[in-house]
Amino acid sequence: MNTEVKKQSVVQAFKHAVIKSVDTHPHVVIVEATSTYIPIEEFKEVFNSIGELVKKNKFSKLIFDKRALTVFHQPSMEWYFVDWKEKMFGLGLKTHRKILPQDAVFRQSVKIGREKIKSMHPNGKYTLMDIQYSETLEEAISK
Repeated sequence: MNTEVKKQSVVQAFKHAVIKSVDTHPHVVIVEATSTYIPIEEFKEVFNSIGELVKKNKFSKLIFDKRALTVFHQPSMEWYFVDWKEKMFGLGLKTHRKILPQDAVFRQSVKIGREKIKSMHPNGKYTLMDIQYSETLEEAISK
């Protein structure tokens, strides 16, 4: 693990996820899933907390580390894309990096879910964001 990744600080911990900052990259905020599933109520609480942090700290890049997840939940993804990202766009959080688990079924579910959201909400602010997938935290921070 390189120095960039080692220097993280826990900002807020939840039952199924943790929010971290990266000391060497003050514009980056990380959400790390810490269990196989994040219930939608907690998912919304976590991301609403990030919204408050974005307002306060002017984070411009979010990394969502989903590697611990084994359950894909479409309603959470729809809320995240259609509601939450709309608000974050206006606050300047326009760069998103996602790290998916190595599970092929999970990855395919994400792809299908994105396509569904895109067909239902083709003009969402998420289409204007820099959203990319990374394989490691180091890669997500650097690109």
